[in-house]
Amino acid sequence: MARCRPAAAPELHLTTEHSPPASMLVEGRVGGRETDKLREMLERSDIPHSFDLLPWKRAYTLAQHAPHTCVYSTARTPEREVLFKWVGPTDVSEWVLMGRADARLRLRSLDDARGLRIGTYNGDAREEYLQARGLRVEPVASDALNPQKLLLKRIDLWAVGMRTGSQLLAQQKLTGKIVPLLVFHRVKVYLACNPSVPDRLIERMNSSLDEMRHDGSFQRLDRKYEKWTTPN
Repeated sequence: MARCRPAAAPELHLTTEHSPPASMLVEGRVGGRETDKLREMLERSDIPHSFDLLPWKRAYTLAQHAPHTCVYSTARTPEREVLFKWVGPTDVSEWVLMGRADARLRLRSLDDARGLRIGTYNGDAREEYLQARGLRVEPVASDALNPQKLLLKRIDLWAVGMRTGSQLLAQQKLTGKIVPLLVFHRVKVYLACNPSVPDRLIERMNSSLDEMRHDGSFQRLDRKYEKWTTPN
């Protein structure tokens, strides 16, 4: 008797930003810790796919409006909940305010940052989070610009993910000159998919992620990148 196979899945287009070590070009191919998790998940789910590295705002907008398109690593916030179908979580991100070491700022809570200029980048969830709480944000096109803005005193603080910020500082040889002052939020990040992606595929991908969590694949891929540093 012939075996029934699931209906062929449409190709999913996954978009992301350059954010080492989570997502980046590796020998001409989109790779990184989160990319590797999602690529393995898609292969286990038997879903054809492609990856594209774009500026964050473009990647995010494409997933909102283009059929069969998803974006990662996307913070799942109440404001975004109804905009996407969600696969994950794939990681937890610590959001931190960084400042110049010589400024000697002391922050106990976000209230201590009121009135200060906080560098973010266009379309980032940290920008939305801080704006919603009445803080003053100054977004730029690329997060890599914020360390220099901070040193030039064009902003007072920089809102960034802890791991991403540490990698950017290492790449720009600024470790020790810019330091973390306050972890202000922890958030789970996901693959956020356009509503056109069929529910059966969302369920299949979430099931594959569950398998990967339980069989040690997540831990294996996290270990692969835990000592990664940005090449000079």
